[in-house]
Amino acid sequence: MNGKATSTRSRLERGRSALGPALELVHTGRAPTRAVLTAELGVTRATAGAVAAELEALGLIRVDSRPGAAAGSQGRPSHRLSVDDTGPVVLAAQVHADGFRAALVALGGRTVATAPGCVTVSADPAQVLGEVVAAGAALLRESGRRCVGAGLAVPSAVAEPEGTALNPLHLAWPAGAPVRDIFAERVRAAGIAGPAFTGNDVNLTALAEHRHGAGRGAQHLLCVATGHRGVGGALVLDGRLHTGSAGLALEVGHLTVNPEGRACHCGSRGCLDVEADPLAFLTAAGRDPGPEVSLLEQSRELLRTEYADPGVRAACEELIDRLGLGLAGLVNILNPDRIILGGLHRELLGADPERLRAVVADRSLWGRSGGVPILPCTLDHNSLVGAAELAWQPVLDDPLGALL
Repeated sequence: MNGKATSTRSRLERGRSALGPALELVHTGRAPTRAVLTAELGVTRATAGAVAAELEALGLIRVDSRPGAAAGSQGRPSHRLSVDDTGPVVLAAQVHADGFRAALVALGGRTVATAPGCVTVSADPAQVLGEVVAAGAALLRESGRRCVGAGLAVPSAVAEPEGTALNPLHLAWPAGAPVRDIFAERVRAAGIAGPAFTGNDVNLTALAEHRHGAGRGAQHLLCVATGHRGVGGALVLDGRLHTGSAGLALEVGHLTVNPEGRACHCGSRGCLDVEADPLAFLTAAGRDPGPEVSLLEQSRELLRTEYADPGVRAACEELIDRLGLGLAGLVNILNPDRIILGGLHRELLGADPERLRAVVADRSLWGRSGGVPILPCTLDHNSLVGAAELAWQPVLDDPLGALL
């Protein structure tokens, strides 16, 4: 092989190895133009152009070769890059204590279609996951879109490498249910193409927010959230979820924040799980939960409409103080550069942001030394988006291998 042929082959190999990193940059919005893509990849403009053209040919991105120059700008504007709105999708699903939701999610974290599921979750995970996949399959038939994978978020730690729901406290599922295998089998049986993945819902919230929401740009991102029941946590380090040696890291719901507090499902007392979730808020406010809507929606509505009530305000302050104690301990241990809060915790932050930040600063060494930004999550259905990120990952790693 002559020198010119060797050089051409080398350029092609470099370009193909850059496909995944390039797609992730466009997917997360970090490369809106070809000039930015060139700089981020550290390649020549010609190589970046070839990479963008290959991704466009795969139906993953669009290259606008005739963008209008911004007012007052000089020189030729760079080609703009965006995800292809008509490209493939993944099936994303979430199961929680009050039901489930299925969705189709495109690149860029954009939800294409969604379908809510049942209100009562059966004690049989196979039945529930069968209904979840059936709802997703119906969405795919209606959309006519190509599906390249599936992801599921569950309200339980998911043990690795087995893919089992270790202890789904707020569902009636048996401990150790093989949720990953069940979900993958239902996906295959429905004729849905691509691999299937399962993860903890708060881990997936953190992943989605890091790529598309309030956590974007953070190097050490701590996420704490309470959805329908209980409290969960997650940590993203340098762009990747920190799940520990067996997938069980950041079970923050079982930090003790009130030693004389409520009995917890884990056998201890005063854990965040029972001191700072929607049920704890409703109880502290003297409200009896009703069956009409979820505990999370009841809590949000109470904050929206009756925050001026002294009992509701006192309950809000009590939960903020408990949450702040837990966050302060995590800050001391993990030293994150940003904290994001989801579910009811986002609403508590909005109700009295200064109180929560003051508790964290007062109780943590790092908080006193400069403060840690505490922000609300910004994505709707972020666990669903995170489940989609699991399914998109093989495509982001190797677009050619995953799609051809």
